[in-house]
Amino acid sequence: MADAEEAVRRVVIVAYDDVQILDVACPSGALEIANSHGAVPPYAVELATVSGKAARSSSGIVLAGARRLATVTGRIDTTLVVGGAGTHEAAVDDRLLTQVRRLARRSRRIASVCTGTFVLAAAGLLDERRVTTHWGYAQLLAAKFPAVTVDAAPLYIRDGDVYTSAGVTSALDLTLALIEDDHGPTVGREVARELVTYLHRPADQAQISVFLSAPPPANRLVRDLLGHISAHLAEDLSPPSLAARAGVTTRHLTRLFATHLGRTPARVVRAARTEAAAHLARGSELPLAAVARRCGFTSASTLRQAFLDHYGVSGDAIRRMPDMPRPLAAPATQTPGA
Repeated sequence: MADAEEAVRRVVIVAYDDVQILDVACPSGALEIANSHGAVPPYAVELATVSGKAARSSSGIVLAGARRLATVTGRIDTTLVVGGAGTHEAAVDDRLLTQVRRLARRSRRIASVCTGTFVLAAAGLLDERRVTTHWGYAQLLAAKFPAVTVDAAPLYIRDGDVYTSAGVTSALDLTLALIEDDHGPTVGREVARELVTYLHRPADQAQISVFLSAPPPANRLVRDLLGHISAHLAEDLSPPSLAARAGVTTRHLTRLFATHLGRTPARVVRAARTEAAAHLARGSELPLAAVARRCGFTSASTLRQAFLDHYGVSGDAIRRMPDMPRPLAAPATQTPGA
């Protein structure tokens, strides 16, 4: 039995009813692909529930093939607790918490996705640790578990042998990081390529960018325009073009952005393009001129100036930095006509 355990990296995904299906699918799918790209030892993923019965996801899809948590024995490489609408019930289920504590003692590392952090915290596994969770639940987590240091900004955090990640698709970022830790960057890049994700986002990248600010703008027109901006960075995003798309005057558009975002439309667009360009530059080997074109800048020189204005560093420096730079303080919004 010991030899069989050492021949694979056992990953036990702890689930329950009303789990978010993406929290399960992102890690398990990425680990499967890692195996196909030469992960040695390969990953062996097991889904486990308290009862051993299938877990019903919040979307209604049933995740079959689960085993009973109490029957999981032997060495475990990673215990991963996922999140979802059922997290709060799971976090007060003494049977589940007892099993999570037991599995943690058998595991080389423990991890959570999204609100799965609540389960680890309720099990007493996060005391005196720095963790993250979905930005929408960070304040609640901090209030319920004052012994836990909650940081809502990063996509994922490693504190010793404990990994916590933000909402839903950050499970993929966390899993790619685990794969790179285990098998090196080459396997990690191949997995990202097959998943058609052009970029492994670094842990310190903010969960919420300038065009997905938290909380979302209350105004639906502004929300819709932010989505359009983020999806069409290389297109005409001038204030008149955005105003025409929204069916309002340019003056009214400027007032809406000032009220709900604290910035002019031009500043919002430039910040969105600059952030996207920084991540593309760090996550690819594209020439800076190509990065500029893809993100809506007219030339590499204008992109370099945007990097200096937004981050205080050059494009070449951004590529060399081990961590994503933090944006400089945003300038105050100018009133129309200023």
